[in-house]
Amino acid sequence: QVQLVESGGGLVQAGGSLRLSCAASGLTFSDYLMGWFRQAPGKEREFVAAISRRGRNIYYSDSVKGRFTISRDNAKNTVYLQMNSLKPDDTAAYYCAADYLGGIGTRVRDYDYWGQGTQVTVSS
Repeated sequence: QVQLVESGGGLVQAGGSLRLSCAASGLTFSDYLMGWFRQAPGKEREFVAAISRRGRNIYYSDSVKGRFTISRDNAKNTVYLQMNSLKPDDTAAYYCAADYLGGIGTRVRDYDYWGQGTQVTVSS
């Protein structure tokens, strides 16, 4: 059974940092493009970042480019999202997702498995 478990969310002041982790099990991690998405109340789930299977290709949404960094450790079956210079607009539930043999993966429908999410709240 595939499981993706996010951790690291919390409450932080604007300008602060958080590091999210997503631990995967039940799959061959290196076969999956990994992505991070977020969803704020009343809004659609939106793409944040994605990293290719070996970490050679990385993609960011324009809204987080230059502030967030995605990385992965295939030996630990874990993907990370380092979030710096956080803004109140970054407040959302953050989800990691796995896309089997995926290429780019910026759309929700590209992904096969999803975690339960971790809440990030940025106060002004």
